[in-house]
Order: sequence, then C-alpha cells, then structure tokens
Amino acid sequence: MRSDIDALMEEAGHDFLLVRGPSISNPNMVYFTGFANMTFATLIKKRGEEAVLICNPMERDEAAKSGLRLKNIDDYGPLQQIEAAGGDVIRASAKILSMAFDEFRVRGQGALYGRLEIGEAYALMRQFELSMPTVQLVGEPRGHAVLARARTTKDADEVGRIRRMGQITTAVVSEIADFLTSQRVRGDMLIDQDGQPVTIGVVRRQIDLQLARRGADNPDGTIFAMGHDAAVPHSIGRDDEALRLGRPIIFDIFPSEPGGGYYYDFTRTWCLGYAPDDVLQVYQDVLDVYKSLLKALHAGGACRDFQFAACDIFEDRGHPTQRTAPNTERGFVHSLGHGLGLDVHESPTFSGLASNDDILEPGSVITLEPGLYYPDQDLGVRLEDTLWIRPDGTPEILATYPLDLVLRMNGA
Repeated sequence: MRSDIDALMEEAGHDFLLVRGPSISNPNMVYFTGFANMTFATLIKKRGEEAVLICNPMERDEAAKSGLRLKNIDDYGPLQQIEAAGGDVIRASAKILSMAFDEFRVRGQGALYGRLEIGEAYALMRQFELSMPTVQLVGEPRGHAVLARARTTKDADEVGRIRRMGQITTAVVSEIADFLTSQRVRGDMLIDQDGQPVTIGVVRRQIDLQLARRGADNPDGTIFAMGHDAAVPHSIGRDDEALRLGRPIIFDIFPSEPGGGYYYDFTRTWCLGYAPDDVLQVYQDVLDVYKSLLKALHAGGACRDFQFAACDIFEDRGHPTQRTAPNTERGFVHSLGHGLGLDVHESPTFSGLASNDDILEPGSVITLEPGLYYPDQDLGVRLEDTLWIRPDGTPEILATYPLDLVLRMNGA
C-alpha cells in the first residue's frame, strides 16, 4: 500500500524515487497523482518526505488535483536552458532535472519509473548522472521494484474502485450474453435480423459500445476467441469469423477506469446452444480446479504452492502441465493467476519457478484463472474471476457472475 512506500524504500536502500512521463496510462505516476491529467510531469519522492510534482504551468490546475506539493517547471527557465545547450534538448532536460535535485536536496541512490520513449530516456538519464555525481539511479526487476511491492496490496479505496470496475464488467458480459442468445440460427450459424452472419467483430463492437456507455476504457482490447483461437490463450479471435453453435468461446475482458486507472479481469467460456461431450469434460476439469483453489487460497500461502495444487488436480486427470512438460502448448500452459491493479498484470505472481517467493497477503487483489488448451482439438477452456484477499485472510470475488458453460438460444 502507499503507506508502505517509505519502509520499502529503506529496505531497498533508496533515498528517492523518480517518476516521469504523462499522467495518463502511466501506472506509477497515476499511483501518486490519481486522475490529474498531465501530458508530462516529473515526480520526486524522497524517503520520509511528501512527493514533489514538477509540472507545466498550463497544467497547474490538473496537477493540483493530485494534492501533492507542486513546482512550476518554468522556474527553471526551460527555454533558456535549451538555448544555452545549443538546442540540445537532452542536455537542457538534464540540466533542469539537476536544478530540481539541487533545490530539493536530493542525493544518494534512487529508482527510476515511468512510461517514456526508451531511447530518449536512456540518453537523458546518462547525461543526468554525468552532471550529478552525487546521484545514482538504479534499475529494479519489475516484480520486486519498490512501487510494485507497494502496489501488491490495496487499501479500501483501491479495492472499491476495482469492485466498481467489476460491476461494470459483469454488466457488460450480461449484455453480451443477452445479445448472443437473442440472435436467430440458420443451421449452426448465428444470423441477425437481416439474415447476415453474426461475426466476432460484431460482438467486439458491442463490447466496446457497452463499456463506453458505462464510462469504462478498453485500452488492451478484448479476447473473444472461438474454436482453434480459443485453444491459444492470448489469441484474440478473428473479427470476420461467424459464430456457430456448440463451439467453445473464450470471452476474456479486462477493461479499466478511464485514463489508465484500475483494471478488472474476467473470463468465461461459453458454448452457444449446446456443448459437445469433449468440451463438457474439459470444462468440468477446469471448473473443479477453480472451485478447489477458490477454497484453498488464503493469506500467508505461497503462490507457488497454489500453482502446484492446480497442477496436481490437472495431472491426476491426465492433462499436461507446465510442471510435467515446461514447454507444453497443450493442457495447463500458464499460471493460476496474477495480481491486478493499475496494470492488468501485477504482483504477486503464481509462477512455479523455484525463485518465486511471492506470498498472498491481506489486501492483495488477484485473478484466479485455471485453463486447459488443446489446439489439435480446437478446444480451449478458461474461467477467471478477480479476488480480494480480505483482512481475515479469505478470498472474496469482487463481482460475481454465473459459471454456466452453455448459453441457451432464445432466438433459435
């Protein structure tokens, strides 16, 4: 949580954190500034002190929404610095950053964050370090970075915002289920009122429309994949493919609050009209793992152990897993879940790697998403909900929705 940042900085040996870039779709900036809408800003957080936000005066009112201490970048004369550097924007930017560090007496070791153009950022940070020998910038592995560790657990406000996104998500999923089941059927194909095939692209546009109506963003798109595409976990589906009865459809939707805020993550597998026997069997195995692990998850448990508990059940039923076949493209090919917040994938992780020491903590928000995939059979099944680990250590689904496999067609 945010209240842990200073302690985590001390543990890491950091004297400061430096966050740069826009405030939109820049999770570590949003973590500090909320929904202040800035095209570019610099944030300096010294250990034990309130963060300072250096902003463009044209965006001062937006910056003020953050509630942070503000610094007007014009006080450093950016145009004059560019002129003095002979038009070299990198040198001028390094000079301005050095002036800010001098003003706020920032020294020692610090970590760098933000979403920036990598080449420009690399050149700037090299120039900055040359001009500031008393400052050392360090890189951190994503999952073990100070801010990643702080963001692993959520406070009540963050959980409430994720829950609200879950309510929007499940409302949209319900709308899409109603849209699909209301279509007519010709042979095994869904057709609209004009007799035209209902395609995945049509459904995808309905998803975007329903999310927009409810004020949600869809920055990373949606997986709506049928048949073979459903059997490759991150295939998004082909927009020109017509929907057909009896074929497994994986519907994985992960919208966010507008402006790069908190995400929700949710998956259901559907068959329209009926489900073939092989799909029913695979679905039952996934559902059993889902239910078993939902009961087993608890604060203090090692995420790696939960991953292996899922592997145990799948392997007992004859399915390959990453544990028995590390490079498998069949069976259980991914982790049981992941953390979720300002990124759709955060800590903790459920990797089975021996180096994974992540532990579930009260306040963690995670996904639970077992799945099985058989590309040679055009068959994939995944179920996913987003869970909050409550203060008492037990999991709570933040937005419930039925786990039905078959959607009965009303318009057949």
